[in-house]
Amino acid sequence: MGDRRTVVQGYRAREFEAFVAGAAGRLLHTAALLTGEPPAAAPGARRLLTASLARTYARWDRLRGEDPYDRTRTELAARFARSAWRHHGDRGGVLARLTPQERLVLVLRLYEGVAEEQTAALLGLPADRVRAILTRAVATMRSSGPARGLRLNRGAVAR
Repeated sequence: MGDRRTVVQGYRAREFEAFVAGAAGRLLHTAALLTGEPPAAAPGARRLLTASLARTYARWDRLRGEDPYDRTRTELAARFARSAWRHHGDRGGVLARLTPQERLVLVLRLYEGVAEEQTAALLGLPADRVRAILTRAVATMRSSGPARGLRLNRGAVAR
């Protein structure tokens, strides 16, 4: 009986490692955008991602068809929202001039391409509030000059 459990745990670990190998780069970039840190040196983003991946791994067997990337991104956003006060202030990142809430909405909507309704549900806000926050964040970014290094999914805001 113990041998079977070891085999299953080994399979689970390999499956999770393959997921991390494929998704960690994009998730780290998302975390760095959220924390407002430059991607090259983002210790807060790395801690945020590590905690989110640990939570995903703990729930790995219970995902049952759920996309692990979506699950981890949701956990990443929720952890960031709970600790947003730590990520306020200029850290030198592309989105550092935005408030944590504006960064969260902008990253989820434009960079990750999450639908407005999903973003609203994740944050516990009405969809029109998410739309207003996004509009304000985009206006702030446009008024402060070009943002180098930020690739956004422009189709994500189409209504």
